[in-house]
Amino acid sequence: MHITRHGAALILSCGLLASLPALAADEPRYNQVSLRAEVSKEVARDLMVVTLYSEAQNTDPGKLAKQITETMNKAVQQARQVKDVKISQGSRNSYPVYDSKGQKITGWRERAELRLEGADFPALSQLTADLLQDLKMGGMDFSIAPATRKASEDELLKDAVNAFKARAQLATEALGGKGYKVVSLNLNSSGYPRPYLRSAPMAMKAMGADEAAPAPDIEAGTSEVSMNADGLIEVQMP
Repeated sequence: MHITRHGAALILSCGLLASLPALAADEPRYNQVSLRAEVSKEVARDLMVVTLYSEAQNTDPGKLAKQITETMNKAVQQARQVKDVKISQGSRNSYPVYDSKGQKITGWRERAELRLEGADFPALSQLTADLLQDLKMGGMDFSIAPATRKASEDELLKDAVNAFKARAQLATEALGGKGYKVVSLNLNSSGYPRPYLRSAPMAMKAMGADEAAPAPDIEAGTSEVSMNADGLIEVQMP
């Protein structure tokens, strides 16, 4: 391939220009400061999750499965009558029961779970009390609903940025700078706290199958939601 002197000079010139950004990127940066700001707030847990279960034992696995299915179907139909309650079926397991020597199968045991979720605590609490005539209490959890968490994080994001700017200004003044520019900034929530688990109230546990359990008073409490602002600034000196 034949290249003229003019063409070679042009190629060399373009090569030098292309290398300039790389050289600029390798230049040392001075007066850069890493900063971190965090803001948080307490948010009410506005989502209630109840886990109920049916458990029974029988020598005939077919009859056992039918019994559990009928009990769960009845509970689901009853739960559907309550407005704004999300219903889902949890795990369902069946396993053999052995004799005292652990050699011979003497029966079968099966357990099925029902999960109820809602924001209307009094209604869900009353439904739980009603269902405990046929089911048993597995657990009661409280957490922050996704929509509530997002709204809280959006509000905290603005506060986190303002807190970062305040720290950046403080660092600039401490170094004797005349101003600063933000090189990078990352905003992150601190993660989702574990749901608050409340054990089944003793009054609800103690009720027999023929006696309706009272609806418990609900105190869901609060969880802390936080937002972090991590960034790098470059202080401009006089």
